[in-house]
Amino acid sequence: MTKDDQHHTDARRAGERLVAEHVREDPFAAAFKATRMPMIVTDPNQPDNPVIFCNAAFERLTGYSKDEMIGVNCRLLQGPDTSPATVASIRDAIAAGRDIAADILNYRKDGSTFWNALFISPVRDDDGRIVYFFASQLDFTNVKSREAELAAARHLAEEAVAERTSDLRAALAARSLLIHEVDHRVKNNLLTMASIVKMQARLTKDEGQRQALTSVLNRIEALSTVQRKLFTTNDVARFDIADFAREFATELVGAIKRDDIRLTLDLEPVYVPAVKASPLSLIVNELVADAVRRGLGAGGGAIHIVVKGLNGYFLIRVEDTSKPVEPDETSAELGRMLLEASARQLDAKIERTQNGRRTVVDVTLLIENEKDLRY
Repeated sequence: MTKDDQHHTDARRAGERLVAEHVREDPFAAAFKATRMPMIVTDPNQPDNPVIFCNAAFERLTGYSKDEMIGVNCRLLQGPDTSPATVASIRDAIAAGRDIAADILNYRKDGSTFWNALFISPVRDDDGRIVYFFASQLDFTNVKSREAELAAARHLAEEAVAERTSDLRAALAARSLLIHEVDHRVKNNLLTMASIVKMQARLTKDEGQRQALTSVLNRIEALSTVQRKLFTTNDVARFDIADFAREFATELVGAIKRDDIRLTLDLEPVYVPAVKASPLSLIVNELVADAVRRGLGAGGGAIHIVVKGLNGYFLIRVEDTSKPVEPDETSAELGRMLLEASARQLDAKIERTQNGRRTVVDVTLLIENEKDLRY
């Protein structure tokens, strides 16, 4: 066996050990494999820090199969136009054992390029020793191209109106750059936080701590979904809360894989100012997650979500029918505090009614400009 063959075998075995640590039903292992976000794990304790595991999304993004990536350093994705400075900053962060988020030009197997929003975090054991590096990727080539097109169009417009509207031109350019920069930075930070929490939850042996980390992760991912939608739509000033509720609830209930928890939706587009997107996403997260928790008993249950306009207000209603499961007091109190804080921030009204196994929570919020209720 050659030295390269031995390195490939060692990397494959390390990946097999990592997967074997988690049973098939482990939701964290399942999420890692099934998520649409490309992810890899490397082993810094082997020569050249090789890849020991990659998910299917990574294979689709890069064109390389798992067999081709196992045992290989990720510099395989670099090419002639990859920034040496970016590569050096990633290398320095790995050597120092710290997190890093970087935008890097990578190459697929077929030679085509893509812009990769790369997030790398070390994973430590109980003694603080780095046992793995976890990396997630995000292809934002379309966003990058759109930014270039917008920059070119803005340049032409500035030339055409320079003599009459120089001050206005500068203000509009600054506003556009600020919106995209803030969106990009917030989105990067949320994804990095989610990656770290997810890996820590996988390594945590205490079930109570694992549940607490999962609860934190769900809230981070709710905010991340909002930021992704704002960042990838043309209208960064408004946010459709119904579209968010549909995606969030469907993914949350689907991830549980319980046929006896039935989800129905009654949604119509309701557009709110972007500044209200984050507290509204937390409200939806707390209401839906609370309803799901109540339906986790042996009998399951039904969850019905309504988002619609109503006489100058818009309504978010989450109704569930189930045999309630006794909640963890700490988690329930945190959820209540987050819900009430978000409602105060929006000057929203919360009404909760319970009749036997049926629980209904209504959140109503004044529509500031009714003509903006829907497109």
